Amino acid sequence: MAYSVGQVSGFAGITVRTLHHYDKTGLLSPSARSPAGYRRYDDADLARLQQILFYRQLGFGLDEIAAVLRDPQADALDHLRARHRLLKEQVTELQRLVEVAERAMEVQRTGVELTPEERFEVFGEVAFDLSYATDAHLKWQHSAGHQQAMARAAAHTKEDWARIMAEAGAWRHRLLAAFDAGAPADGDRAMDLAEEHRAHLTRWFTPCPPDMHGRIADDFTADPRAYALVVPPSQQRPGLAAYLRTAVHANAVRQAPASAPSGTAPTGTRPSGAPATAPAPAGTLPTETPSTASAPPEAASSEAAQPSSSPEPS
Repeated sequence: MAYSVGQVSGFAGITVRTLHHYDKTGLLSPSARSPAGYRRYDDADLARLQQILFYRQLGFGLDEIAAVLRDPQADALDHLRARHRLLKEQVTELQRLVEVAERAMEVQRTGVELTPEERFEVFGEVAFDLSYATDAHLKWQHSAGHQQAMARAAAHTKEDWARIMAEAGAWRHRLLAAFDAGAPADGDRAMDLAEEHRAHLTRWFTPCPPDMHGRIADDFTADPRAYALVVPPSQQRPGLAAYLRTAVHANAVRQAPASAPSGTAPTGTRPSGAPATAPAPAGTLPTETPSTASAPPEAASSEAAQPSSSPEPS
């Protein structure tokens, strides 16, 4: 049975112009012509067209397809193997681009008005598993405390962020020195460092009472993403996350009133089943529990503070 060029175009989902081009290049010439000179395709032509469209879908060029179809037994498998390798490489690259796009979307949610170059310059290694901040943002985006902290983070300038990170780096240096020297996690030196960190969060982002600070610290041992925001991977030590958590909770107890009402849990401990409040990546979104103000962005909670008497940025 013979088919017109219009019929084949409809069958195959390609244009008449494409069929004319295939005929002109010799890739697919119809087996017959009508008495009036119109192209007529038979079943063998349609089978060849199916092969052409198959290879086109795999990304083969027309010259490659012509070479394969000239000697399918000799060349088809080698060509397909090469195309398979290329497609796998393309899949890998596309997956990388998907991750870049997801990262870009997360960055846009942070509200921090910095260019990518400025982010890299300011935050350096403390850079981000932004999925942690994004998860928290999606959970607490409607809470007043979270919105307050997010607004303050968004208002910080590049100079503010540079100062935040400098404070944080100096604090982290002192924390590592205390840990390496074997200072007790519940001793004054470690607790003072915990209090500096809490003051840093309050000064730059949102009020951080001791009980909230304890929930933040809980995530340092529960979620590697949270800990990496406090201490970059190159500076981490075995046991340091637990050390910092202990110091934060010990400081929370130290900050608590001398006597608490009967039946209440000590400040800095997490009631059973209570959700953790986590830090967000540098310049990203804060997090919070339903009943408290939000925790600060990553740079804040990941890093630390100068004493609370440090002046506010202009």
